[in-house]
Amino acid sequence: MHCEIICVGTEILLGDIIDTNSQYISKRLNEIGMNLLYHTTTGDNPKRLKAAFEEAYERSDIVIATGGLGPTQDDLTKETAAEIMGLEMEVNDEWMKNLETIFKDRMTPNNLKQADIPKGAKMLYNKNGTAPGVLIENNEKTKAIILLPGPPREMIPMFDEYILPYLMEKSGKTFYSRYYKITNYGESALEHMLLDLVDKQSNPTIATYAKEDGILLRVTANAEKKEDADVLLQKYEDIIYQRVGDGIFATEDVSLSRVILNLLEERNLTLAVAESCTGGNLAAAITENPGSSKVFYGSMVTYSNEAKMRVLGVQKETLEQFGAVSEETVREMAAGIAKLSDADVAVAITGISGPEGGSEEKPVGLTYIAVAYKGQISCRKILYSTRRRSHQLRTANYALNMVRQIVLQDDEK
Repeated sequence: MHCEIICVGTEILLGDIIDTNSQYISKRLNEIGMNLLYHTTTGDNPKRLKAAFEEAYERSDIVIATGGLGPTQDDLTKETAAEIMGLEMEVNDEWMKNLETIFKDRMTPNNLKQADIPKGAKMLYNKNGTAPGVLIENNEKTKAIILLPGPPREMIPMFDEYILPYLMEKSGKTFYSRYYKITNYGESALEHMLLDLVDKQSNPTIATYAKEDGILLRVTANAEKKEDADVLLQKYEDIIYQRVGDGIFATEDVSLSRVILNLLEERNLTLAVAESCTGGNLAAAITENPGSSKVFYGSMVTYSNEAKMRVLGVQKETLEQFGAVSEETVREMAAGIAKLSDADVAVAITGISGPEGGSEEKPVGLTYIAVAYKGQISCRKILYSTRRRSHQLRTANYALNMVRQIVLQDDEK
């Protein structure tokens, strides 16, 4: 089937926002064998928007539009698509009730617009926003217009949950996938390690998705039976584990922090953290999970040398001789937070996030992480040459994965 994408939004034409939605959708369409013919970007002008829809609907079987579903007057995507399909707009009672729950006494008249759906169309539930998606098929169900919200955090889950299965069914093929959540590798580095598989991919296919806590790797096979697909997928899985097995922390799209919390809770272990360069990012990753208080004692952000000494008991002589960013200091930080909290697992982090503060001896990105567990302190030195925010997030992820590895290795003893 032939598909094309329409990206709606004057802010994208002006360069204020980058269109990452089209890239995401394009990759997904390629994976399931759909032919993508065109990308079109149009502003919120009614005439140009209508012209873009008319041309796309004329030449393609599936038209996927993102953006323009909001409550303001220039959000005209639904109305334009309805006009192209010869449909009137009507209030969707289910979504109206949802809007009333969301806004309560803050509802304004323009918000009501988001409950209007083309008559006979399928409403796509938006779990992350107030604008629902829409699926409109022609009477013969040979053509369709799909409308998705513009914000990627709303569009991506909606596309994966509703549109991808719909299109896979349309393609007439059966797909089976396996997932691998990987940390400690960047997307480009991971692709390089699997480049031979990527270059020759046809069936199975490989796709990578960058996440804040790592990379989601998806391997998809097309086969008539699940047993046949398993044979194809297993060959790739063996290679993937051989090359990046140390970084695989889950076989589903779950956060690294959730995996660590489950791991510790299953063993009735508690966790405490002493952070310096990460500035609380490790604690934030942990506490974003409901129920984390069952495991997590807390975090001390000891950013200054004085805080390291006063709160964690790091020796002044250690700081003077080796510096705040050193193995000696991070070991004393880990010992200090372990003593202070009496937690079973204690993590300490110190490093240089930049962009300033580095030297030839200790460059920006230099980081030390220590984990105290069962009377032993393990320490690792890493060097992430990247921007400040990225350094903080990658370091927090590395520390979490270090906890995972140490606890699992102890299980094997």
